[in-house]
Amino acid sequence: MSLLWWHWALVGFGFILAELALPAFFLLWFGVGGFLVMAALLIAPALALEAQLLLWTVSSIAMMALWFTVFKRGYHKVFIGRSSANLVGEIGMIVEVVAPYKEGKVRFQKPIVGSDLWDCMAQEELIAGTRVRVESVEGNKVIVKKVGK
Repeated sequence: MSLLWWHWALVGFGFILAELALPAFFLLWFGVGGFLVMAALLIAPALALEAQLLLWTVSSIAMMALWFTVFKRGYHKVFIGRSSANLVGEIGMIVEVVAPYKEGKVRFQKPIVGSDLWDCMAQEELIAGTRVRVESVEGNKVIVKKVGK
């Protein structure tokens, strides 16, 4: 059995259409790999089926790995991480009780990065009304410490 160039064009279109239904930039690379094999068959029509399948598999996985490791690096970073310098050192007031391993809420006088109310965590129990300072940012939560301690 031998696959012709237009078979690989259909494979490429099929994977790209599937990518439109499942937008994760995962299936796209298998479609691009299909078009790569199609181009190889236009240049060398006698390419064996095993070589076609190997070229498709290796090129698709290589392009996908390149996308997720090089080009997409930093894509899923949380916006708060980019603005953590705006939060560290800020003084706020606990509005919902915080305990070790239990999240609470802290309110700031002025909105910071678009909000004046933030989820927070602390190493100690803090009751509502306690003044706290932001020590660090972890994900979308701030780590706070009681002021004056």
